[in-house]
Amino acid sequence: MTTPAGLDHRILLPASALSGPEPAPVRPAGRTRRDWAADVALFLLAIGLTALSVVEGLGQHPAPVPFAVDTALGGLSCLGVWLRRRRPVGFAAVAVAFSVYSMSAAGVALIALFTVAAHRRVAVAGPIVAGCVLVPFLTPLVRPDVPVSPWWQVLLGFACIAAVLAWGMFVRARRQSLRERARRVESERELRLAQVRQSERDRIAREMHDVLAHRLSLLSLHAGALELRPDAAPEEVARAAGVIRDSAHRALEDLREVIGMLRAGLDRSEEGPERPQPTLVDLPDLVDQSRRAGMRVLLDCRVGEPAAAPAAIGRGAYRIVQEGLTNARKHGRDGQVSVAVGGAAGKGLTVEVRNAAGATAVAGIPGGGSGLIGLAERAGLAGGRLEYGPTPAGEFRLWAWLPWPR
Repeated sequence: MTTPAGLDHRILLPASALSGPEPAPVRPAGRTRRDWAADVALFLLAIGLTALSVVEGLGQHPAPVPFAVDTALGGLSCLGVWLRRRRPVGFAAVAVAFSVYSMSAAGVALIALFTVAAHRRVAVAGPIVAGCVLVPFLTPLVRPDVPVSPWWQVLLGFACIAAVLAWGMFVRARRQSLRERARRVESERELRLAQVRQSERDRIAREMHDVLAHRLSLLSLHAGALELRPDAAPEEVARAAGVIRDSAHRALEDLREVIGMLRAGLDRSEEGPERPQPTLVDLPDLVDQSRRAGMRVLLDCRVGEPAAAPAAIGRGAYRIVQEGLTNARKHGRDGQVSVAVGGAAGKGLTVEVRNAAGATAVAGIPGGGSGLIGLAERAGLAGGRLEYGPTPAGEFRLWAWLPWPR
């Protein structure tokens, strides 16, 4: 359908954005490349620290059996690095327990402490820290063959524990900050999309009101005329019935299109070209529709080249005149309406609709009172202004100014 009073349904954003927010990316179940790189680096670090401890132990000529057990526990601790992501607390507890007996497992215990601090709360990491602190005091009880560490080595070990704990807590805090920022960005994105969808729904509702109110008021006016003149000539009855049928058909098409848009989630990606939208050029046809309905409408268009007006300005002026004629049919006293449109580029476009105000609605046509509010909002969004109300002469005046840039 290509009627000038067609519904404006152009979408300002991509349809995928209006149909709803995209789902957040799902983290893969396995390790990512970055995870593999970190695990390999920590595994090699664990092997290096364990190898250094073994070489140092060989220089001290330890007993064969305790040294073999020490080395085996250190090797098992290194293998535990691959379990640190799935079982960080269990891995840390075992590594710390091994380090009480095995000197070669001490480096892996620090890696385990870092893992717990980076993935768990401080309350969970606290017992692991306490275990690391007690290691130098428990080792002489289970390894009499190992000399007691001097006080400066114990303090150095405590400093390493504190540094590793602080590093892990920093990594955890940074990860939490990044997650919070990502959630905040996603929340703001969803809020923006919700605002866009709501704005689009409001625009559709406003357009539907402008179009359907005009068509249904024409239909009601003709039906009321038939009701008041049952003895009218057959030709007049047939003509009025044809107008009623045409108005009802167009109103149903507009309504069907809007409902289809809402059901499809505003996804217009697979549709054909959009219907042409009404502009200043279509004002005479709009006035003729009202005249055929029995209204007396005087149109004074003082725009040199109506086609030169910007599409948005022309469409806004068309809707203002359309709403003015609809209100005149609903509330006018004698059907006399005057429409004046004038302006030029750089001066703006003025629209004025006047009609004799009536005390009650004509033919029982209901009015929700939201049409003028919607017009004021439309004019404000375009950078213009709108005024309406009764005049001292007993008329109702609807006046608007819309910017028309050079």
